[in-house]
Formats: sequence, C-alpha cells, structure tokens
Amino acid sequence: MREKILYSFPVQLFLLHLRKNLALILIWALLIGIILEKFGVVLGIPFLFLDPEYLHQVSWMSFFLMGIGFAVLTMAFHMTTYIMDGRQFTFLALLKKPFIHFCINNSIVPLIFYLIYIIRFVSFQLDNDLESNWEVLYYYLGFSGGSIASYAVIFGYFAFTNKDFFILFAGTLDKRLRKVKFSRANVLSQYKDRKVNKNKILYFLNLRLQPEQVRPDISRFEGSQLLRVFDQNHLNLFLIQVFLILFVLFLGFFKEKPLLQLPAAMSGTLLLAILVMLVGAVSFWLRSWSTVAVFTFIVLVNYFSNFSLLNRPHEAYGINYSKDPVPYNLQKLDELLHADTVAKDKNNTILILENWKKKFNSESKPKLVMIAASGGGQRAALWTLSVMQNIHSIADGEVIRHTELLTGASGGVLGEAFFRELYLRSLTDTTINLSDKKYQDQISADNLNPIIFTLLVNDLLIRNQHFEYNGYQHLKDRGFAFENQLNLNTDGILDKPISAYEEPEFTADIPLLPVSTLITNDGRKLVISPHSMSFLGTSIMGKLGKEEKKQTIDFKRYFAAHSADDLRFLTALRMCATFPFITPNVQLPTDPVMETMDTGLSDNFGIQDALRFMYVFQDWIRANTAGVVLITIRDSEKSKEIAPSFPPKILEKIFTPFKNIYSNWDNVQTIQNEVLFNYMAESMPFDLEKIEFEYAPEKVQDQALTGSQIAMQRASLNWRLTAKEKKSILASIQTSKNQSSLHRLRALFEFREKIIETESDK
Repeated sequence: MREKILYSFPVQLFLLHLRKNLALILIWALLIGIILEKFGVVLGIPFLFLDPEYLHQVSWMSFFLMGIGFAVLTMAFHMTTYIMDGRQFTFLALLKKPFIHFCINNSIVPLIFYLIYIIRFVSFQLDNDLESNWEVLYYYLGFSGGSIASYAVIFGYFAFTNKDFFILFAGTLDKRLRKVKFSRANVLSQYKDRKVNKNKILYFLNLRLQPEQVRPDISRFEGSQLLRVFDQNHLNLFLIQVFLILFVLFLGFFKEKPLLQLPAAMSGTLLLAILVMLVGAVSFWLRSWSTVAVFTFIVLVNYFSNFSLLNRPHEAYGINYSKDPVPYNLQKLDELLHADTVAKDKNNTILILENWKKKFNSESKPKLVMIAASGGGQRAALWTLSVMQNIHSIADGEVIRHTELLTGASGGVLGEAFFRELYLRSLTDTTINLSDKKYQDQISADNLNPIIFTLLVNDLLIRNQHFEYNGYQHLKDRGFAFENQLNLNTDGILDKPISAYEEPEFTADIPLLPVSTLITNDGRKLVISPHSMSFLGTSIMGKLGKEEKKQTIDFKRYFAAHSADDLRFLTALRMCATFPFITPNVQLPTDPVMETMDTGLSDNFGIQDALRFMYVFQDWIRANTAGVVLITIRDSEKSKEIAPSFPPKILEKIFTPFKNIYSNWDNVQTIQNEVLFNYMAESMPFDLEKIEFEYAPEKVQDQALTGSQIAMQRASLNWRLTAKEKKSILASIQTSKNQSSLHRLRALFEFREKIIETESDK
C-alpha cells in the first residue's frame, strides 16, 4: 500500500514539482501566505482576496470573478507543467483525454490552496457583520460558479480538440499491437523496469477519480507517435495561452469601463497566470534553450528600457511638456529663493491673512486655526474627513471659519481637499449638509480595482492610449486610473485646475492648502499652490542663508512657463499620494528630469509645514490673533505601549533591521515633530496650543452592547477599505482622547462666541 501511494501519479507529480518546478510552487505558497494573513496585512492585500469588491460592492459577482481568476491560474499551472513535464510520463498518451487526466492528478497543490481559501473567506465573512450569514453561502456559490464555469469551458475545449494515441494512429495501431506479445513474464519485466525508472508510476486517478493501474508501457514500440500526441496537446495548450494573454490585453482598450474593472485580487491573479503561461510558452518553443533565451531577454529589456519607446514619462496633467525643460540646478534654486521673491510672496500671504481677519469681530482678536492631517492612504482620507465633519459641528462651523491653513500628506490631504471643496460649495448652496454620511461613502469608495487593472492591461506593456486635458495630450497610466476613479467617486467636484482656488483662497473663504510632494532627486519638497509660497523654504530654527540647503521649491513659479496654473488639482493630490508601484512617480519638465512621489516619506504629518508657516508670520500672528490652535489628525496612535521582544530566528535577524526602519519611521517623525513643536511653543511670541485626534481602533468602547473593548483590527494602508475597516475608522472618534479633543474645541470656540455675542450686545 505504501508503495502504491508513493508511486501514484499525484504524489510523483507533487514530488517532481518540488524538485524541478519550485518557482511555480512558491507562487501558490505566496498566495497561501496572503490568504492566511502572514504576508501583506499592513497593506491590506489579504482583504482583496477575502473580501473582493466589484462595482463598489462585495457581492455574488465579485466572488464569481474571483472563481474565474483562480481557475485561470490553476489551468495556467496545469498547462505549463504539462508542457514542461508531460513527456516524461508516456503512459498518458495511451489514455483518452491525456491532458484532463494530467490535470486531475496534478491537483494536489491547487486543491490545498482552494481548501485553505474557502475556509478563510467563509470565516472572514462570518465575522464581517453581514446582514445574514446566508450571504456567505451566496458568496460561496458565486465563487464555485465562477470556478466551475471556467473549468467547463477549458476542459470542454480540450475534450473536443485533443486526440489521444489510439485515435491518431488507429490505422496502424492494430497491426503493431498484434505483433506485441503481452505474456505474464513480459508484463512483470516491464513492471520491474518501471520500478527502477526515475519517474515510475504504478497508479493514477482516472476521470471517475478512482485509482487505476498504469497499462504496460508500449513506448518502446511507438516512441515517435507518442511524442506526436504530446506535441498535439502542447500546441492546443499554447494556443489557449496565447488567446488568454491577447484577451487580457484586448481588455486594455476598455479599461475605463466600470464593468471591466475587475477586482484587484483577480487582476493580480491573472497577472500571475500570464507569467506562469509565458513560462510554458517559452518552454514549448525553445525547449532546452529556454533558460538562455529568458536570461538574454531580461538583459535586452534592461538595456533598452531607458529608450524613449519603453520609458515614456508619467506626466502631470495640465502641464505643457512641449516647452523647453527648466534647468534643475542649484543656481536656479537660488534665483527662485531670492530675498525679493520671498518678500513678495510673504506680502501676498499677509494680504490673505488680513482678509481672513476681516471675517471676525474687529473688537477682539480671533484664534488662528491650522489643521495638519497625516498620510495613510484611504484610511487617512476617511479619518480626516470624519474628524473635520465632527469639528465643523462645533459652534455652527466656527472652528472651520477660524481655520486658515491645511497641511498634510497623502490620504490626509485628500480628506482635507474634499472637505474644503464641500465647504466652499456650502457657502453658496444651503442644501449641502457637511455632516452627511454620503461624503464618507464617497471618499472611502474603492479606488484600487481600476489601478491594478490598468497595471495589468496597460502599464506593463507599451502605453499608447492618450487623453486630452486643457488642450494637452497625455498618456494614460495608473495615475490616470487613480484620478479618474477618485473623480467618479467624488462626483467630479475636485476636477478643476489649481488656479480655480486662487480667488477663494485670497478672499479667505477657504483655508490655504499647499499640496506638498517629495522630489526623489534630492529629498526637497515641491509645494503646489495657486499662491506662490517660496517662504516655506526657510528654516524654522534660523534665518535663510546662502549656506543653507534650500528645503522647498515653489511649483507655480518654477513651472510658470509650462502653464503651472493649469495643473489639474486631482493630479496635485495624486502627486502628494503616490505609493511606490501602486501609482507611478510623476516626471516633470526639467533638466535633469524632476521626479516626485508621496510626501509622507519626508513629513507624514504635515506638522513641519504648519510650524514653518507660523515661524514666517509670527509677527503678524502676534499682532492680529489671540494665538494659534494647531489641530493634528493622525491616522495612528502617538504613544503606543512598547511591544514585547523575543529572541529572533536566523531569517528574522536578516529582515528585522529593514522591518525596524519601516515600523519606526512613524515614531522617528513623531519625535522630531514633538521637538519642533516644543521649541515653537516656547519661543513664539503668541499662545500656541495643540489638539490631537488619533485613529486608535483598539481603544473604541462599545458601551451600548457590552461595555468592553472591541477587538478591531487596524485598517490597512491601501486605496480600498473593507466594511469592517470603515466601521473601525468612523468609530474611533468615540475614544476618550478624541472626545476630550472635541470637548476642548467646544470650550475654546463655543465659550468664546458667547463672550463675543455678549460684547456685541453691550
């Protein structure tokens, strides 16, 4: 029995893959690690598989599509391994439907994955606060339906097109078989030959999933014909692979159609399937030369990748790239930060501050409010919007009236920008309710599916589709997909050039919002604003001098010749929130080329920009205000309990240093910001108070139900949130710290408004 199991076809195929096709097995291992939440949890990758979203809903159809995606990957695995290894098992050619037999016996690895996935997604959904647990069965049927439908189509094709050995050679087979004497001694002799054979097989699973003994081997008599059976099978497999790859590429022409924007996890699965199929295709055509060919191809692609055809820039929309590039050197930076230029920008901003002051009673000095929101993808955007809605509810929006500066990074800036636009519209449209929950739904709607789908069908190839903005042609890419989906999610209210905010900012109807992005060339910040802010390049702790490294570049002045005022505001937001690999870095028309990415790497909390603004205008603030209130909106807890440590394993010793750099980057920036804030609070000639809001789901109290803590997992760093993650973000406003911060704002502004009203009555 032990030998029958060991030398069964499924077990031998599994062992062969471990010996020869380990890279393909590692793909399945990676997916299993993701499903078990051992990999990519911080980025929310497991939730893309366990809670897939299609057309902004987790539904039967989203799981149906996931079933198709996994089926395609499974068949890619079967086809590739059959092409590479099927010839080693010549008995297959004697079976009817040899490829289907191969798939059945080659299913140990996919079956393990399917079982783990089904168990995990069912348990995840049962814990996902669904209206009814029957919905989980509904999702399971969707997943099963997608898988079964895909297998039925592919296997149906092979059932009608693949011919087995007996059909191909029916005319000569009978004569050949008559000449072969299958005596008992002959059979025993061949059985012994198979025992010493490296790939000996005693039993295989037939189409009824029953074990069946391998027939006596006649390959010695029909070697060339047996190879023809495999070649005919391989050709059919290759044609299917080519068709699937071309079909995916064809979808790229319709990538803006919502119906074709597949769940992000399905797009990732299809990408893996294509890579696996390419391995099979190369193996089919090049045989033993495949390794050399692949290595040569990689070298050539790397060499030619900086040619214009393969290295087309990812542009900022609205900018005129046909103009000569701006020199990007120290001399140009010195020119833009000339003392006269800085003074001019400061004077313009003082006029804006004066307009802000005119909104309040002239007999008393108003509090100046600044809001700094941290980055953190969509969770930061939703958290920032939620906090600002709660702040606006205080004293009929008095806190927002006093707010004159918004700063931040990444998702935090998206939340601020969205609320600011809604606030601007509410000034002339009384039907807008800034506390409406629908705005939370809009800012937290899925923005990842179109990005990953565009990566699959467009950005991995030569991009060739254009669109027009402000009279200029730009190539479509993942950045366009991000902006387009954000624009759809927010009903198009942010789709305007940055110059559209020049007038309402100048009249102080809305706060200033300098959008900062990090320049990867040298670590400086690029500040995008309708009003030039060269003064943000000055130091907080000293005067601007020739020896000091220039810290920021004013976008409007630097790219004045390239229609800087026409930059699409959505593009500015995207430049501020460019996650590596998710959305592409933006290249700007300079020489050498300036490239930008997420500003969170430099200042994820926006506090440095706010403090620098205070430093520059400290004299005006002292003379015209009752002090500054700095509101910080963090998407993380500032002071966490120190985590326990354990003796590291060998692999942990290798990766722990890199992990520590990533995990402590938040803490390092927090400590630096605390030092700067304390210095400012002690040195500035006005009162400075900081009020903090923190997203800390582990501290939420569900007093209405149990009076105990909710065990809520921290939302992932992603552009797509699950329903449970959204709930944890919105519920975090109920923590004692956040409620205390709201109470402090009420004490500052509700009490102050009552005093002002009393003085006015007198």
